[in-house]
Amino acid sequence: MSPATGSPAAPDVSQARALELSAGLARVEGSPFLHAGVAGTARERISTVIIDEHGAMARVVAGRIAALMRARAAEGRPIVLGLATGSTPIGVYRELIRLHREEGLSFRHVISFNLDEYYPMKADSIHSYHRFMWENLFSHVDIAPANVHIPDGTLDRAEVEQACAAYEAAIDAAGGIDFQLLGIGKTGHIGFNEPGSGEQSRTRLVHLDSITRRDAAADFFGEENVPREALTMGIATIMGAREIAILATGEHKAGVVLRAVEGEIDRAVAATFLQRHANTTFYVDDAAAAALTRVATPWLIDEVAWDEHLAVRAVTWLAGKQQKAILKLTQADYAENHLTSLVARHGSPGAVNGLVFNMLGAKIRGKSKLPRGLKVICFSPHPDDDVISMGGILRKFVENANAMTVAYMTSGNIAVFDHDVRRYMDFLTRLENERLGEHSTVRKLADTVHAFLQRKQAGEVDIPEVQDIKRIIRESEAVSGIEVMGLTKDHARFLNLPFYQTGKVRKDPIGPADVKIVAELLRELQPDLIFVAGDLSDPHGTHRMCKEAIDRAVAEVYAGAAAASRPEIWLYRGAWQEWPITDATVLVPLSQEELTIKIQAIFKHQSQKDSAPFPGQDEREFWQRVEQRNKGTARELDQLGLAEYFAMEAYVVA
Repeated sequence: MSPATGSPAAPDVSQARALELSAGLARVEGSPFLHAGVAGTARERISTVIIDEHGAMARVVAGRIAALMRARAAEGRPIVLGLATGSTPIGVYRELIRLHREEGLSFRHVISFNLDEYYPMKADSIHSYHRFMWENLFSHVDIAPANVHIPDGTLDRAEVEQACAAYEAAIDAAGGIDFQLLGIGKTGHIGFNEPGSGEQSRTRLVHLDSITRRDAAADFFGEENVPREALTMGIATIMGAREIAILATGEHKAGVVLRAVEGEIDRAVAATFLQRHANTTFYVDDAAAAALTRVATPWLIDEVAWDEHLAVRAVTWLAGKQQKAILKLTQADYAENHLTSLVARHGSPGAVNGLVFNMLGAKIRGKSKLPRGLKVICFSPHPDDDVISMGGILRKFVENANAMTVAYMTSGNIAVFDHDVRRYMDFLTRLENERLGEHSTVRKLADTVHAFLQRKQAGEVDIPEVQDIKRIIRESEAVSGIEVMGLTKDHARFLNLPFYQTGKVRKDPIGPADVKIVAELLRELQPDLIFVAGDLSDPHGTHRMCKEAIDRAVAEVYAGAAAASRPEIWLYRGAWQEWPITDATVLVPLSQEELTIKIQAIFKHQSQKDSAPFPGQDEREFWQRVEQRNKGTARELDQLGLAEYFAMEAYVVA
């Protein structure tokens, strides 16, 4: 390939490692494995760096981009950046904006090419990547508009092929892409290179995979509104970049990260082609890295420094692989699976088996072993996360006479269908007509609401009146839900954090106003224990943002305080996945009656029943997910030879 096409430079395998070490983010110290390079292990075919703190990840990647920009500017030459959209790169863009504002990083020498755009798509649509880039980066820096290139979703179909060729020609004319930023989809797509995309593919119009469209449904307020086609750079275009950074965060990306990094190159998983690129670095958080061999089963790679937590993981894995109860594992089972060093450490298989069996059993806490008489706050990101994720323990805490407050952090109003608004307005109008006459404020409100909904376009931001109605619907459902748990409306706090109040799927960053509201509640109630959502794979990232607000508020309120005066923090999951029993600190058994009550509380959230607006990739209703996950956790313990329970919730004490 000629320099004009952006042929990759010779690999610099020390570069990503140097970045990692200079940022103080190396994961070797304190990790359970003794050997790690840039890629971690020989099984990893793409250099992979694990950085769990998302702000740190953004700083590392943005820092690399800034270094390249400054070096080129010093030479008086432009730099060509390939840019991506989506929730993961936003942190990088915010850090670049900060560097521009606070450290004088100039974009005057930057030429940018975006990966993709939906087709057809108006540039000013709230769904367009053109608008995304200007709102999240370009309008905040000094880049020349003429240097910004984004595929044009407004073209007539007859113009598309020529425009795609022109896009490729523009990249070549700029000298090729110096640094390409990527995310990864659940199918392993990069850009919109769906399963089946060829390694020689170039910028083109593609049909979107059904999984990709379902993934995007949250942004479009329904899969039926997602475009069926998109314009995208091809695999060959991406591979022509001299340096590539690909980012992934969240539990829901763990499987595809494993496939991309350790699997065979396959057209069905476009990201696997990056294994052939000389200078690609994969940046992942702990959740996205969880399935990598060096994280999930490090003993299969090299010697490990055994501790009790790693022993629990290894023995539980072994029991599952051998389909045996823990106490039935033999010396042969350990020897055949690279675990003789674990046996040697403890003296015999029986000693290891007994240790792990007892450690898992000690995690199980029925009502009599749970806290009593404490002041407790359950922080619920959405108005239903409390009963979905921790309905069982919530009821047990109530029965144990704990002083409970459920703090709903956002209104969840974007997750209410318009037809629910029409139904409630029809109810109020009928009631008023029969009781109060036809010339009241309800009639005026109903006319305003119906007129707006009649003309509303898919994905359009609701008027304040509709947003308020949707908020009230969800608040009333939340109160109904906790009433099943034995609480009342007096135990509910609706915080309505400002970051959520955009009326759009994409939210603002967590700011001082959000932290202040949470901090004020902590100061007022002075809790002994708080529950925080720990499943960070919800479709819009709201759980992650709410956790950030809580973490910052806790740090502010308890700055300098002794550990004993800080509230204990329990992390729950449930709506999107459950804690593995090996990671859980506390396992709470539920009887059949208790699980039924929990499901009844979930049913009170009628606007999310039958067909939730944002179900994610799991098509089951929330109550079905809960039932199967809670039963599944109990079944796993039973298969390991521990006591048999009907269902079980899992928690991590942070």
